[in-house]
Amino acid sequence: MKFNKWFVALAMGLAVAACAPKAEQAAEGEEDVDQAPVEKTAKDFVPSRQTVKDVSYLVGINFGSFIKGYNFGDLDYAQVRKGMEDFIHAKGNQRDPEFVEQFRVDPNRMNELFNEYLSNRRQFTLYTNKEKEEKFLAANAKKSGVEVSASGLQYKIISEGNEVRPEGRDTIWVRYQGRLLDGTVFDETKPEDDATRLTLNRVVKGWQEGLALIGEGGEMELYIPAKLGYGDNGQPQGGIEPGATLIFNVTLEKVGKIAE
Repeated sequence: MKFNKWFVALAMGLAVAACAPKAEQAAEGEEDVDQAPVEKTAKDFVPSRQTVKDVSYLVGINFGSFIKGYNFGDLDYAQVRKGMEDFIHAKGNQRDPEFVEQFRVDPNRMNELFNEYLSNRRQFTLYTNKEKEEKFLAANAKKSGVEVSASGLQYKIISEGNEVRPEGRDTIWVRYQGRLLDGTVFDETKPEDDATRLTLNRVVKGWQEGLALIGEGGEMELYIPAKLGYGDNGQPQGGIEPGATLIFNVTLEKVGKIAE
């Protein structure tokens, strides 16, 4: 992960309004009379206290989005504020080599420290999830109705459905809910929505293996180890951490067989 030399540019949508005042148009039926321009003073452009509060809050949201998006975790926010204030009050030209001597940590080390910190956080999350997965799968395998395949996939067939079973490049229509071990729902087919259309060989391996065991109208619970899901990388944009174990309840509504 590469950061800008010093500061990461946050995506800030700034709308700049034109400063020149526009004369009001005459209402319909009225004469367009020339109006003298209104004299402006500096005080007219001083933001209100509420505006300052609102803008400050939105700057905080922007930084919060950055912190959460890169998974920095629970930082020392007193030091976050200290760093901001130190830079705002820094003297001299930031292009000068001695400029950085004003700060407790050299900003030129940003890439190095950020990458090391985030890499360690990722590894901590990964190994924590591996430990949780091992305990969960060991206990889950002993539950009534749960089967374990050679690949390590665990599943429970609730209803087998008919004889039309998907394979390979077949299209499937499913209704499903995906959960993490803590019960968090990260994806699902909403009750008011149509069934989700997918191609079997383009979904995670746990789905490919599991759904081949039921036919149209069938329902099953899948307990997918990370190696058959999103692996060590996870899918951060979908709320799935590195090494996360996934639980799916899936109903297979329809199979579109690929023409031979």
